[in-house]
Amino acid sequence: MFTLKKISMLALASAALCAPAAFAQSTVGNGYIDSVSFEYGTNPQQRMGRVAIQSDWDKQWFAGNGRHLSGYFETNLALWRLNSYENVPGRNKNIGVLGFTPVFRYQNDNKLGLYGEIGIGLNLLSTLYKNEDKELSTAFQFGDHLGVGYTTAKWDFGLKYQHYSNGSIKSPNAGANWIVAKAAYRF
Repeated sequence: MFTLKKISMLALASAALCAPAAFAQSTVGNGYIDSVSFEYGTNPQQRMGRVAIQSDWDKQWFAGNGRHLSGYFETNLALWRLNSYENVPGRNKNIGVLGFTPVFRYQNDNKLGLYGEIGIGLNLLSTLYKNEDKELSTAFQFGDHLGVGYTTAKWDFGLKYQHYSNGSIKSPNAGANWIVAKAAYRF
């Protein structure tokens, strides 16, 4: 159950994420917010819903044959729904997650069509993760992903494999893995 302190922290984090979106109309073209996304992740032990904002780097590395390496920064807020909390089948638990991830993307020069991406970011969980036989002993977690997708002028659709771990800072560190679908609207 969420405590008042945790709800306040999540509300503050949500406001910090949503405030820039409220100014998106005035920042489009200025490089602050380039897209907003919704993601849904799943595995047999849990579900995840996540909203995020992205800011493109507008850089091109290793350009050639109409493709290049670039990327974006992503700030996100997620809700994990565990279904076997503390190894009790049917015992549900919600965990809020605030994250920031730099993402490298290999894409067409016009930023349209197929792409591949990889990201490694920092995440803060509202409570410790204990689900099934897996446990994460710290609220701080690294979040890395490997994904593919397709971008049009206004939409970005992707699928990625997401992994959370504290990098063995403290044990236990079983990790949490997801298959995540993403839909982003580009400004």
